[in-house]
Amino acid sequence: MPAEKGQVYVVTGGCGFLGSHLVRMLAERSRNVAEIRVFDLHLDETLRTLSTDQVKLTLIQGDISSPEDVRAALVGGDVVIHTASLVDVWGRVPASKVTKVNVTGTENVLRVCEEEGIQYLVYTSSMEVVGPNIHGDPFYRGNEDTEYNIYHDQPYPLSKSKAEKMVLAANGKKINGGKILYTCSLRPTGIYGEGHELMRQFYKQGLRTGRRVFRAIPPSTEHGRVYVGNVAWMHLLAAHHLQERPSALGGQVYFCYDHSPYKSYEDFNMEFLSACGFRMISSRPLVPYFLLYLIALLNSLLQWLLHPFCIYAPILNPYTLAVASTTFTVQTDKAERHFGYKPLFSWEESKRHTVAWVKSFEEGEKSR
Repeated sequence: MPAEKGQVYVVTGGCGFLGSHLVRMLAERSRNVAEIRVFDLHLDETLRTLSTDQVKLTLIQGDISSPEDVRAALVGGDVVIHTASLVDVWGRVPASKVTKVNVTGTENVLRVCEEEGIQYLVYTSSMEVVGPNIHGDPFYRGNEDTEYNIYHDQPYPLSKSKAEKMVLAANGKKINGGKILYTCSLRPTGIYGEGHELMRQFYKQGLRTGRRVFRAIPPSTEHGRVYVGNVAWMHLLAAHHLQERPSALGGQVYFCYDHSPYKSYEDFNMEFLSACGFRMISSRPLVPYFLLYLIALLNSLLQWLLHPFCIYAPILNPYTLAVASTTFTVQTDKAERHFGYKPLFSWEESKRHTVAWVKSFEEGEKSR
């Protein structure tokens, strides 16, 4: 059972997109937390303002792939929420670095939990440990038990899949002090919301084309999206109930979901970009799929040829094209059944918050 008060929570990757939302929510909504340790390679100093008389917030700079740094951050902790991850599906960083952060970093966290007797670990995984696969097989309204042809050939999904397997395999392991380690894994689909860097890139790209978005993917392609605030909320609930009911949550995986509509990535992004005067050109793809695939292959070839001289990493490559053009939607209530999760933010609230953030780009453009 969790202590009534005075717990130490450690959030790895706590200054990232999801991590910072999680830290803020933990600081605002926690009832039995004495300290929140935010561990990240790049610190967000604005998070220091979250410290109160009741909850101390500590920023710790360090590298998740360094055993020494991880130990310094985790020692004395009670609960670890491990969100630290290197997300790269474009080839912007070497595959070895993706593996070092996502796999070796998770190994370091598990080792310190074992040696320091830290009993509870919630891991932020990804839908990409399942798919979409590169064959384009749809995952339509699937759940945690849906059979699917999982096939990975890219560093990011490979690394997340391996890390998740390690986390789940560690559940029930005896650790220092005669305790038992309990773990669970959360798999967000495409996260959106304030601070989503890819949305910022789409905005800038749209400005270069006169606020016009050219359809590339059929609108019939659907993807599951989930608001960052609801993903953070699910993590907090999972961390709490993992302590209260470890035998029920331990070793389990949960998709992160809410009431966001199923749409193609392009149509979903337009829910926010249209508020800034962006408009979608054509109701059907303007470029045939085979031509998009040839462009994606050409981008991969150029990336390989230019690698010795510079980093060439466009958004479109064979993997991102496969993901964007493959239906992947989740329909499940497992988190609700196991630990009472319900979205904290409705779709209308999630949209309003995200639109307000996107509109803030407008102010930035006007001030230049």
